Amino acid sequence: MKQSRLMSLVESVANVMVGYGVAVVTQILIFPIFGLHTTLAQNLKMGAVFTVVSIARSFALRRVFEAIRSAMDKEHQR
Repeated sequence: MKQSRLMSLVESVANVMVGYGVAVVTQILIFPIFGLHTTLAQNLKMGAVFTVVSIARSFALRRVFEAIRSAMDKEHQR
């Protein structure tokens, strides 16, 4: 079954939003170990930047793999 572009985006956003929370908590716990001291606001902003990049990456990769799957289906139909 083919996944629509919209559902690809929805899935990617949901996945990354969960990852956002995990990333911010990880930053809060790990940064001090490396001598990096940031405020909660800074962690949230960094997390937001990484989240936007991750959504774009995830969506683009999903579309590439969907295009590959579609091309393979066309080849098998010949």
